[in-house]
Amino acid sequence: MTDQPTTTKKGRSNLEEFERNDGRPAFVLTTTELKLLGIAGIGFFLDAYDLFIINPVSTMLQYRLYNGQHLPANLEGFIKAGANIGSVIGQFAFGYAADALGRKAVYGKELMLIIIATILTMTVPTGSLTPDHSLIYLGVFRILLGIGVGGDYPMSASITSDRSNIRKRGTMLSYIFSNQGWGSLVGSLVTIIVLLAYKPAMEGRGETSKVDGAAESDASFFCTVWRIIIGVSLVPAFGTLYQRLTLPESTRFKASQALVHQEAGHGAASSQSQTTAEEAEKKTKADITEKEVTSSSSDDASSSDDVDPEESTAPPEQLAKKKAHFGEFIRYFSKWEHAKLLIGTSMCWFLLDISFYGINLNQNVVLQQIGYDGATGTPWERLFRVSTGGIIITALGFVPGYYASILTIEYLGRKWIQIQGFLLSGLFLAILAGRFHTLSKPAFIVCFAFMQFFFNFGANTTSYCYPAEVFPTRFRAFAHGISAASGKAGAIISALAFNTLSKKVGTPIILWIFFGVNMLGALFTLLLPEVKGRDPDVIYAEEIRVEREKKRAAAAAASTQ
Repeated sequence: MTDQPTTTKKGRSNLEEFERNDGRPAFVLTTTELKLLGIAGIGFFLDAYDLFIINPVSTMLQYRLYNGQHLPANLEGFIKAGANIGSVIGQFAFGYAADALGRKAVYGKELMLIIIATILTMTVPTGSLTPDHSLIYLGVFRILLGIGVGGDYPMSASITSDRSNIRKRGTMLSYIFSNQGWGSLVGSLVTIIVLLAYKPAMEGRGETSKVDGAAESDASFFCTVWRIIIGVSLVPAFGTLYQRLTLPESTRFKASQALVHQEAGHGAASSQSQTTAEEAEKKTKADITEKEVTSSSSDDASSSDDVDPEESTAPPEQLAKKKAHFGEFIRYFSKWEHAKLLIGTSMCWFLLDISFYGINLNQNVVLQQIGYDGATGTPWERLFRVSTGGIIITALGFVPGYYASILTIEYLGRKWIQIQGFLLSGLFLAILAGRFHTLSKPAFIVCFAFMQFFFNFGANTTSYCYPAEVFPTRFRAFAHGISAASGKAGAIISALAFNTLSKKVGTPIILWIFFGVNMLGALFTLLLPEVKGRDPDVIYAEEIRVEREKKRAAAAAASTQ
């Protein structure tokens, strides 16, 4: 075709509303962007808080349920993997619902699940159940918690990507995801503060039972250490719920509802209020579409009996953002050029989370190496040292790594950051594996901090960004949910297998396995394009045009025979 809208080589329309440049660096946010960061970012803050707080909580439950002895390996794995098991369900369900029903119809429901599950988690009747049954009770409601946590991944990613200026899209997604670091850090701080408040009782009077209510009838049932720590997360959850439930639909997603049942020549008319830039683009494309449809509507309609009539007559720009159904999703990803992107995002996230969660859900092994595992001292001292170790790990690697990504992602690109992150975190994993028993404490801390830094200035951030940027609006949330669910599958494998396997073959062998999966992650990243400045909706619209052109040519050839 000759009269198509102008696009850059990276697939960005020169009329795109989100291309306005205010001249400021990408990491400098506007008031609107800060508001979006607060609404979507709190979800990831809670995600990390709830997911990682289980480490100190499981240590506390040792004293309440097992007289200070370690939790049974299989049940410890279950309560640590419970949230990730639920996350897989939530990522699939909320991802599909967000594409099929719309973001506004679904957003906020995942936060409601988090709130309900958090309250139920606090009600574990440790005084009336056996120790093992108490852990099963806790694990079941952590699965429910995980469904809400998992739902937040595709929802927040789609909400943010739909609303972001394309030149700042990666930065905004990185800002959102960086709240994981703050959630983990605040979780450790809250644990320390609550422990300090209970120090007179636990240390001075020897009331170790204060880590948990002695029985359901105990007046202090909810005023005990681990229940308070979990309950604190309800404060930001309730504070954000109203904003999520009332967040209006994004301009990008509104375009998906602009399809109207009119004559083909009027298919580009929008019933939604749009910006001046969008109206100009649609007017230009309406003329193109009218010519296309006038000459080929009958050919398109007859080419496939299972295609919605709107699919063959609507402007490609609108189809690129139209609500998607499962059949359309399958047809789209049945093509290798699309399937390889989903394979790439899913496998990279899967491989990352095997090593990332394998280490961070089992920090006691690392804390032991740096002397913060709480192996000696009174119960209070042990708990305090474990929490202090958690702050050290988070402050050294988590938060700096996230902000390195934020500051550089629009300059270095997602692909470069992801590959170097896999390679360098793998390098430090190899050092830790090879010298696990001989490294000095300072050297171990430095290597571990660098490993965490390159996890987060690397694939842990970009694996979240990639699915939100590489797939068109029409399929974005569900594709993101599938990718995130693949990651959680890796996390589940690590959570369930780490303790048992490390006791059989030793921690260094586990770290060598993690090194191997990081190298595989770097290889799978090669399947993915660089998405900096890339508009997948424009690319998808162009694919629709090309497909229609092929159908018209085939029909014309058939008619001349």
